[in-house]
Formats: sequence, structure tokens, C-alpha cells
Amino acid sequence: MANFKNSPATKRFIRIGTIPTFLLYAIFVIYPIFNMLGLSFVKWNGLLGKKSFYGFKNYQILFQDPNFYLAFQNTIILIVMVTVITFVLAMLFASMLAKGKMAGQSFFRILFYIPNILSIVVISAIFYMLYSADYGLIAPILSLFGKTYSGVLGNPDKVVYAVGIAMIWQAVGYYMVMYIAAMDSIPDELYESAGLDGATKARQFFSITLPMTWQVVRVTLTFFIISTINMSFLFVTAMTDGAPDGASNVLLVYMAKQKAQGNFGYSMTIGTVLFIFAYALSLIIQRLTNKDPQD
Repeated sequence: MANFKNSPATKRFIRIGTIPTFLLYAIFVIYPIFNMLGLSFVKWNGLLGKKSFYGFKNYQILFQDPNFYLAFQNTIILIVMVTVITFVLAMLFASMLAKGKMAGQSFFRILFYIPNILSIVVISAIFYMLYSADYGLIAPILSLFGKTYSGVLGNPDKVVYAVGIAMIWQAVGYYMVMYIAAMDSIPDELYESAGLDGATKARQFFSITLPMTWQVVRVTLTFFIISTINMSFLFVTAMTDGAPDGASNVLLVYMAKQKAQGNFGYSMTIGTVLFIFAYALSLIIQRLTNKDPQD
């Protein structure tokens, strides 16, 4: 059997079998990345006309564009806000619902997961109405305390955080289920031994639960970055479309608007910077978390 696994015919079959995978990866991943990079150096409307080489002018314009910096700032705010709050809430709910610790856990698991299966448009409509000064719940509640409410989606200083809350509400259930699956795989004997040694619930979480689920946590941290960047485009488009006056724009929304205005090369420049940022941030996160949390 060992000779069969190491035989030239087996190795040749493995190489041939991986060719379709590499071809698909090259066509749908590598080529689009390099194509985007190449288009960032041209001036083109994206539809008609001739592509003209623009050199680094798109990048010069980009780093002098205040709207780009605002969209970049909003993207970073959402990544940090959604990642931190969603992680904490998902871990908290998972700890409560894992291993049958709470009565009616199946009901609560479904309840927390429902937002994840709703359409982004539906969730955006729910929060749009919730935030409304005329029809929402916030205004009458604040009026009970003698305070007025004028809405947050029209407030340049608060609109990004309002979008972030909607994104958190949508994401918590998804990551909670992943953490529950990881926690359910931890042997009960570890908790029983820790309990006999006098370890508190908090000590058990940091000494047993977190280390035993750490690899899942590392994976989800990368998911947080990628999904927040992608989902921010959907939520901002559905809830505000960048209003008021571009205050809620994120990089993908700003990129799409530049493309729609005929600045295709410039939009690819934004996409290139976003790709480098997301890839570098993911590498940093993986490097920082590549150790036991107890070390």
C-alpha cells in the first residue's frame, strides 16, 4: 500500500487531478486581481472608447481625494465595530446556549439565527423604519424622558454607527452557531475537572473554552474582515446610498459610484487599494493570533 501511494503513477494522477482546480483558481481569482491592477493604470469609461495609459495619475488623484479618505475611514470604523461587538455577543450567546445549559436552547438558537437568513433589503427596511423620526420606536421612547429625536440616518456623525448596528444584528447569529459547534465538541470532562478544582465559570471560559475554540476564532476573525467589507456595500446601498452628502460611503460604495460616473480606471484604483488593505489586515490578524491565548 505504501509503495502504491508513493508510486510515480499515483503522483502523476494527483498532479493531473489538481489541474482543473488550478485552472479555475487562475481564471476566477488570479486573473481578476491582475486585471484590476492593470486597469488601475488606465483612463477609461468602462464601456466605450479607447483605454489610455494613465500611469500613476489615478493613484495621485486617489491620495488627494477627501471623499476616498472618508469612505476609507467609514470602512475601518465598520470593520472594528462589527468585529469587536459581534465577536463578544456571539461568544456570549454561544456560551449560554452550548451543551444544553439553558432551557429552550433550540428556540433561542433559531431566534438568534433568523436575522442571518433575512434579505439584506428586509433588514435595511426594518432598521430604516426603526431609525425614522416619524415612524420609528426610538422617538416615542425618548419622548417619555423628555428628549427629542431627529433621526440618525440624516446625521453625518452618527449614520455609520447606525449602519453598523444593523450589520451586527444580522451577523451575530451566524457566528454564534459556529462558536456553538466548536464549544459542543469540547469534552465535558474538562469542565467537570475544572469545577472540582474550584474554577469559576469565567476561569473555565478563558482556560478551557477559549483555547479549545481558538482555531475557529482565528478563522472567523478573517471572515469578519471580508464579510464586513462586502456586507457594508449592501447595507449602505440599501439604507442610505451614501447619504447624507457621502457621509456614509464605504470603499465599495464609493468605488461603484465612480464606475457609474464613467471613471472606471479610478474605480479599479480604489479596488486595488481595498484589496491590498484587506489582504494585509488579514495577514496581520492571522500573525497576531497564531499562538495559544493562554501564552
